[in-house]
Amino acid sequence: MFREIKRFVVGKPLSNVQLSHHAQIPKWKALSTLSSDALSSVAYATDAILFVLAAFSTAAIVWSIPIAFGICILLILITLSYRQTIEAYPHGGGAYTVAKENLGQNAGLVAGASLLIDYTLTVSVSVAAGIENINSAFPQMIPYKLWFCGLIILVIMLMNLRGIKESATVFAFPTYFFIFSVFALICKGVFDIATGNQPPTASVVSQSYAAVPMILLLRAFASGCSALTGVEAISNGIPVFQEPQQRNAKITLMWMSGILGAMFIGITLLAHSLSIVPHENETLISLLGRAVFNDSFMYYFLQASTALILFLAANTSYADFPRLASLLAKDRYLPRQLASLGDRLVFSNGILGLSLAAAFLVFRYDAESIHLIPLYAVGVFLSFTLSQAGMVVHHLRHKGRKWLRSLILNALGGIATLVVLCDIAITKFTSGAWMVLLAIPACVYLFKKIHHHYHCVALELSLDGRKPRPLKKLESLVVIPVSAIHQGVIDAAEYALSISNDVRGCYVELDPEATARMQEQWNLWIPGIPLVVLESPYRSVIGPLIDYINDCEQKSTHQLVTVLIPEFVTHRWWHALLHNHTAVFIRAALGFNRKKVITNIKYHLKS
Repeated sequence: MFREIKRFVVGKPLSNVQLSHHAQIPKWKALSTLSSDALSSVAYATDAILFVLAAFSTAAIVWSIPIAFGICILLILITLSYRQTIEAYPHGGGAYTVAKENLGQNAGLVAGASLLIDYTLTVSVSVAAGIENINSAFPQMIPYKLWFCGLIILVIMLMNLRGIKESATVFAFPTYFFIFSVFALICKGVFDIATGNQPPTASVVSQSYAAVPMILLLRAFASGCSALTGVEAISNGIPVFQEPQQRNAKITLMWMSGILGAMFIGITLLAHSLSIVPHENETLISLLGRAVFNDSFMYYFLQASTALILFLAANTSYADFPRLASLLAKDRYLPRQLASLGDRLVFSNGILGLSLAAAFLVFRYDAESIHLIPLYAVGVFLSFTLSQAGMVVHHLRHKGRKWLRSLILNALGGIATLVVLCDIAITKFTSGAWMVLLAIPACVYLFKKIHHHYHCVALELSLDGRKPRPLKKLESLVVIPVSAIHQGVIDAAEYALSISNDVRGCYVELDPEATARMQEQWNLWIPGIPLVVLESPYRSVIGPLIDYINDCEQKSTHQLVTVLIPEFVTHRWWHALLHNHTAVFIRAALGFNRKKVITNIKYHLKS
């Protein structure tokens, strides 16, 4: 039944020969799959700037324009820097691979931890912001926002479990709807202002640059830098592109940066021109939409497409988080289950882990994006900085074609992102950035503990340095726990006699009369094996049995003690609910004991 449900929800398994066909997508799909995080940030980046400035004074809002242009200059610099990364590392891996190979393993682990945290926060922030945009148009849905966030995460998770090709096709069109609706908003707003059709707004923002404390401008700039999150996703996801992968990745990166910069500047200028300031119950996009489109169809189309692109921004993380986790797992810094492809040729375990972590953050912060954003950009800019520094070392080592120009670009990018990282860490420290600054070294410590465990296991299991020896036959004492005589017990007894000359049945007495009947039945059906009866004054079955098995281990001269557990398997899954599962508890209790072999002898019922 569970297998059929899985096939219905996730789809039929795909074979390894379908890997290249199913896992690679064209540029127009890659733009939506890998760029939706960056493109969607225009829905809240200007909000974040204006919230900081408006808290000081209405006159300070004019500073949003130079701040937005400064962020766009940084976007250009980062884009050009990541083009060098795509050229140097065509197999993807992004900041983790670049930092590990050029700056050392510790730098790589810091970059990996930063990106994993960032991808998790991307899902949380994007889903929360998407629901906020829906709530702006339909306020009656606000009480149910947490449930809607959970539902959206579940839907995105299931789509990604079906495979990147299917999810890319489904999620492609909302990206282009959003791009169309935002440019329609900007063009219509500019046209109305130019022709005098736009009515004056209630508040008037001063056109002169008011005196604003530098710390406030730095805080606003740090908040606006959330517009740059997701820029690195394309360099991480080169393997998903169709051939030629590097060229297609570079083109898609330039498309994404151009569209992102134009939308971000356009929204910021339009908000300033219309003197619109966001507030807690309505997003800036919604306020701009009402001002430009009124309550027409285009307003609701804008809100719907904004919500959808924000949900798709979470999908970018689903493309990159599992792949990065698989790289760390292959290097033995995360559980090896994360390195395995699932039935649909995706890293299913990474997708499930990301969904659980993101859902936890959404419920922890009550789906308030304004509280999640301060946690957001620290990891991004730390990975930016490590990636660019790693590229500088790469150019100095290899000195390929036009290496000096590339080195200068990456050096400028590294310096710029380091300055922004310090700005974010300082100005956002008390707003929640301190948690990320603690979480990153905690993740690195966890990575190293996992790696140490795998290293120790490999040393113990390795045969290097040992000489081959003749195999020897181990003697074993076999204990068969029983509660009644049935066909499964007889099968277990026959198997036990085939592997050992020292076999004992073991029965825990709960009722003396039942014990007498049990002894009679045992002597009738299994006369050649002694039955040991254990007293249990407190009616526990597991306790006396474990004590007896431990006692056998201490007194036996055999090398092993084998616990042979007879177990019948019901014909239908729900029949199992009608029976106790003592065998499960026995296995759990004995699972970590040395010198004990636990074996199940299963008898399958036909009705």
